[in-house]
Amino acid sequence: MRCLGIETSCDETALAVVEDGRLTASILSSQADVHALFGGVVPELASREHARLIGPLYDSLGLENPPDVVAFARGPGLLGSLLIGAGFAKALALGHGAKLVGINHLHAHLLAAGLEGELLFPALGLLVSGGHTHIYRIASPRAFTLMGTTLDDAAGEAFDKVGKLLGLPYPAGRIMDELGRAGRAVPGLFRPPYMDNDNLDFSFSGLKTAAATYIGQHPELSAAREGLEDFCASLNQVIAATLRLKFERALRTEQGRDVRSCLLAGGVAANSFVRAALRECAEQAGLPLAVPSPILCTDNGAMIAYSGWRLAEEGYGHGLDVSCVPRGTPVPDDLRREKRS
Repeated sequence: MRCLGIETSCDETALAVVEDGRLTASILSSQADVHALFGGVVPELASREHARLIGPLYDSLGLENPPDVVAFARGPGLLGSLLIGAGFAKALALGHGAKLVGINHLHAHLLAAGLEGELLFPALGLLVSGGHTHIYRIASPRAFTLMGTTLDDAAGEAFDKVGKLLGLPYPAGRIMDELGRAGRAVPGLFRPPYMDNDNLDFSFSGLKTAAATYIGQHPELSAAREGLEDFCASLNQVIAATLRLKFERALRTEQGRDVRSCLLAGGVAANSFVRAALRECAEQAGLPLAVPSPILCTDNGAMIAYSGWRLAEEGYGHGLDVSCVPRGTPVPDDLRREKRS
């Protein structure tokens, strides 16, 4: 079974093909340079770029045979961007008589490691990106239970906003990771935020405010860059520590005690501090940790194609009436299963 995956949830236009579980083609066009001029993603520009790029990118895949399945990111994301991908996917599915599958973008991130190795279920998954910091219990490629969610700023958003205050180019997370590896964390400079509770939710707005206050009191950080590497090391370390502490807490819950593996995914999963913290956490719990290669951590078509392939293999799909879901709205579990003869 051959599945074409289409990703247009934010500012990457990406397409990929997964055939019988293997990635056979992948192409991506990033809009980072376009949005860097504004210090963040401009939704209207993003949707226009998707509309301009998606057709030529599909042609450049050079597919000799049409797909059996067309999967697309239906949400959460920027509604205008999602609609471009959805419209293109529906047209392809209708034209080729292919099965259509709308994919939860967040779930696809967590399944991406399956392209590089076996996924063991049930699993405990940590999704860390620019817009989301979530913990899930994952019973199967379809069964996701949200255990902890983002209350305000996600971890990736904290990196980007603090980076902007420092005058770093957008997106700032990768640069802050590199600077942090060259520095040394200052003990006590920052504390793990939103830990005085017994839940699994995340709140990084307080940490962002603390970092902004420190930057305001130390203008040399954004001027002469004095102390910047130690500042970045401190911020990276406290974010990684926060993620680890909450993940450890999740492993001790009733839903987390019987898991067979741990998953880490999302754009911030490429961060070296976060990867090291979760790897050590999993090792102490005696569980394998599956983390996608950095190229599969950011938004990409491969994760959509792989998720679509897994779901289609189990007989799941959508009709042409499947809707897109903007950020802030839960993606419904409305997959339809074919009756097998």
